[in-house]
Amino acid sequence: MDSSVRSVTRALDLLGHFTERRMVWPVSELARASGLPKTTVVRLVATLAATGMLWERPDGQVTVGAGLLRWARLARAAWELPEAVRSAMAALALTCGETVNLYVRQGTARVCIAQAEGPQSLRHVVHTGDEMPLWVGAASKILLVGAPAEVLDAMVERAGEQLRSDVALAAREGFSVSYGERESGASGAAVPIVVSGAVVAALALGGPTTRFTEEKIPMFRAALTETATTISVLGLPPVAS
Repeated sequence: MDSSVRSVTRALDLLGHFTERRMVWPVSELARASGLPKTTVVRLVATLAATGMLWERPDGQVTVGAGLLRWARLARAAWELPEAVRSAMAALALTCGETVNLYVRQGTARVCIAQAEGPQSLRHVVHTGDEMPLWVGAASKILLVGAPAEVLDAMVERAGEQLRSDVALAAREGFSVSYGERESGASGAAVPIVVSGAVVAALALGGPTTRFTEEKIPMFRAALTETATTISVLGLPPVAS
């Protein structure tokens, strides 16, 4: 990797340490968390602060910069779903009584781009924008259908050969269900959003495993499939036009 690309990668990795749970870092702790030399972190922080991505506070700590507001506004504008799609997801959440999430594959991760919360107080907690592993969970198996061979191979290397079989089954069935794979006690069911013959997203239900009973799974599958077909017709910009 050439030095300029490595610097960009390091800067993006550094930004990745700032989350809703941890928005402020002392430089020394940021260096330890990132595994980079403190001198490198100081240089990257200065560069990112100059572009507005980070903000160096008077007390010496570092937080997210106001420049990110522009990128947040751009992302919201680009990924805002049509109201008809949001309504379809909300109706699905009420029908199934579980939280509905819409995921896309981004490299070797899946990202939640929209959510409709379920009506029950005990719910599956995922936030829009959350990035999750692509080697576990029902939605991951759906998103790996038709993914580049090198991506599937990398995920199989991480999770084991059973994943390859699970993805093949998801491709045949157009449906996947998982129990406690990503988090103990939490389960999920997912179907593909297909546009022009390609899987562009995964529509998923998530909730406590105790509510994902054998009796309910057929209903979940039918409701998910019907809603996915509706969304495919309505369109899902910018994933597909």
